[in-house]
Amino acid sequence: MKRALITGITGQDGRYLSESLAAKGYQVFGMIRGQANPKARMVQDENPRLELVDGDLRDMASLIAVLEQVQPDEVYNLGAISFVQLSFRQPELTAEITGLGVLRMLDAVRIVGGMENNPMRFYQASSSEMFGKVREVPQSETTPFHPRSPYGVAKMFGHNITVNYREAYGIHASSGILFNHESERRGHEFVTRKITSSLARIKLGLQDTISLGNLESQRDWGHAADYVEAMWAMLQQDEPDDYVVATGETHSIREFLDVAFRCAGYDSWEPYVSHDVRFDRPAEVDLLIGDPSKAKAKLGWEPKVSFEELVRRMYESDLIEEDKAARGMR
Repeated sequence: MKRALITGITGQDGRYLSESLAAKGYQVFGMIRGQANPKARMVQDENPRLELVDGDLRDMASLIAVLEQVQPDEVYNLGAISFVQLSFRQPELTAEITGLGVLRMLDAVRIVGGMENNPMRFYQASSSEMFGKVREVPQSETTPFHPRSPYGVAKMFGHNITVNYREAYGIHASSGILFNHESERRGHEFVTRKITSSLARIKLGLQDTISLGNLESQRDWGHAADYVEAMWAMLQQDEPDDYVVATGETHSIREFLDVAFRCAGYDSWEPYVSHDVRFDRPAEVDLLIGDPSKAKAKLGWEPKVSFEELVRRMYESDLIEEDKAARGMR
């Protein structure tokens, strides 16, 4: 039985990945910081085969201890301060966890796994935000990076240090340059989930409007459950490498609103949506669209959930969730 360690286990990717690996017969361990983590119980309820272990991406000694305890075949480093807007308010913390946390985990893998014939395979969750002010369209593995946020800068460091440890120490370390991926499990602070949960509340008569930032931003959106399969596929390859994981399509926030409100039976979203400058980024990323041809050719990976289906699933899930919450309040 293979053993896998996942950081960022309480995020949407960690939850989907843990379920996928368990279904493949893995013994899965999720790293959390302190057993009092309020989301830990929810994750274990979803996946009873998941075992939680204590560790902190800010503490090298704890990472070494976790690896020595678990002795994983595969390490999936998904842990990060992942909300871009927050990274502008807490840049140092973002750099500490999203950037230096990668270095600490890689060095722990190097130390525990040994310098030669290291048995541990490592996956780093890189991000399309590294492209930032894009140099070419679409973006591929060879497109130069120009990050536009502390989050993007930290992810760029994590990506480059992964390449460095692969080349310097021979670690089987791969990076997935994942473009935006959403799901019913997305955090409510992200714009896509903010739209679908707020729309559900509007439909139920619990809310009147939604305040959003830049509506012109264009993103390449897929479903997180599809994207975790690409993560796994990377670590099954004979040689480590970097891969863009994307749909190859781009849609604006306006288009997301179009589809979501159509799912809810509205002709137009404009009466319900207002612009609030507080949600604008200090430096915006205008257009992201990935070229996933390498992942398709080498990993045999393709996204399954369409943009319209993604939005529909998120809205319908939030409608059920918000209705249950409202009934509980009465």
